[in-house]
Amino acid sequence: MTSIAANLQAVRARIAAACIAAGRPAESVQLLAVSKTRPAASVREAVASGQRAFGENYVSEGSGKVAELAGLNLEWHFIGPLQSNKTRQAAENFAWIHSVDRLKIAERLAAQRPPDLAPLQFCIQVNVSGEASKSGCTPDEAAALAHAAAMLPNLRLRGLMAIPEPTGDEGLLRSRFALLRRLRDRLNAEGLVLDTLSMGMSHDLEAAIMEGATLVRVGTAIFGERT
Repeated sequence: MTSIAANLQAVRARIAAACIAAGRPAESVQLLAVSKTRPAASVREAVASGQRAFGENYVSEGSGKVAELAGLNLEWHFIGPLQSNKTRQAAENFAWIHSVDRLKIAERLAAQRPPDLAPLQFCIQVNVSGEASKSGCTPDEAAALAHAAAMLPNLRLRGLMAIPEPTGDEGLLRSRFALLRRLRDRLNAEGLVLDTLSMGMSHDLEAAIMEGATLVRVGTAIFGERT
């Protein structure tokens, strides 16, 4: 068993255990393997162990892997900050965008999504910790952005994404994840249909699952520390 295969097995076990602790079925949480800065060979190793969904943080790097691995029928998610000058490349290469944080980005993605592709699935990124250095709209801005973006053609709003500030205080961490869940529930009550909470990474996936995560983004625990 290769190390990536063993790591994937361990991460899947962590997800299953967290789901049991939360009283949820294991299949209610999708694992997104974050392959940023990793070579295509590492992605192939993960694919050999049954992983199909991969996340990238850099549009050009990710698009290169999408092209190189096109024959494997993988699902590619863009999870990094998205600048206006990269929206066309992102719209052409990815199935999901997790990091829409302003209407201008959503409008550009809608206009630039090739008509022969399925609608681009996307999440609104919310800055749940209030960090000045972190991308994402504020919780107060999220509702207006979600309702406006949900009306755009060639896109499908699936849910919300967050990257809370790292902290050893699990109570604080869980409160950040809970904020995102409550926001999703509020938007659904307002008539949207959001089924995705993209939250939780290698170090905090258990806390995220306890608070309702439906997709966890895991890189280091699968591929090892980046050098």
